[in-house]
Amino acid sequence: MLRKINASVMAALCGTVLGAALTGCGGDSLDNWDPLAPATRQADADVITGTKKIDVAGRSVNVSCSGDPAKGKPVIVLMHGGGDGLDKMAALQKTLSTKNRVCSYDRLGAGKSGRPDGPQDFASAGKILTGVLDRIAGGNPVVLAGHSLGGLIAARYAPDHQDKVKGLVLLDATSPTMIADITQAIPASAKGPAADVRAQNLAIFQGNNPEKLVITDGKVRSAGNIPVEVVKHGKQYLAAIPTVGKSLEQAWTAGQRKWLALSSNSKLSTATNSGHYVYVDEPEVAVQAIERVTSQAAANAG
Repeated sequence: MLRKINASVMAALCGTVLGAALTGCGGDSLDNWDPLAPATRQADADVITGTKKIDVAGRSVNVSCSGDPAKGKPVIVLMHGGGDGLDKMAALQKTLSTKNRVCSYDRLGAGKSGRPDGPQDFASAGKILTGVLDRIAGGNPVVLAGHSLGGLIAARYAPDHQDKVKGLVLLDATSPTMIADITQAIPASAKGPAADVRAQNLAIFQGNNPEKLVITDGKVRSAGNIPVEVVKHGKQYLAAIPTVGKSLEQAWTAGQRKWLALSSNSKLSTATNSGHYVYVDEPEVAVQAIERVTSQAAANAG
């Protein structure tokens, strides 16, 4: 029984922290739309439709774009969680692309992109993101919509790139102080499943993940007054972790509030019926948040 509980707990928290794929989260219906179809080019050589591997700093990066570009209108860029790839967000991209230009990409070590040569940090991940944005958005403004680890990377990137990033949506993003949150909620003296969760997640933060990304805590820096929406999960599934579940839920909520310091124009909401994968459990919540931020970003740019 403990082994079974332990496995489910590990999956739950690793999914929370890094967005690893969880059993039962797949199965999104894509109907006849295929964002992973071979890329075709429109008249403008810089416009990608479908998927294509592009060269960024000598590395192969898999990108997917759909929807019609419009001059001056923000390009929405979806950023997947750890352990996932752009295909996980395909249904969300499909919905958004009926009214918007939407792109996504696999980070190095994820999906069909190349593997990193060695450890990565937020700076190196940001350099790849800059190269991707230069190619898929050009001079157009960008709205970053990130889930879990993708949200953390987006939030760390935006303050230093206010010339590009004009809006943020964080879908149950990893806390800016996740290491401290874990170590405070789960003491080193913990036993059983809680101890396993602590050890595994600390190892992941140290770079033992497919992206080889070393994840560090840091202060939330301002990205100005860009529109920011933070959406957190409503289902208290972390509470199932023996002895420490309640503390982890409280720490997670506190971490979501910290992201509000990104902007003077930020708001926090709860996806009441969602676990960690907000855009899977309640896709309409994710779509509405992204479209609101995109509309505000477009109005501000105009």
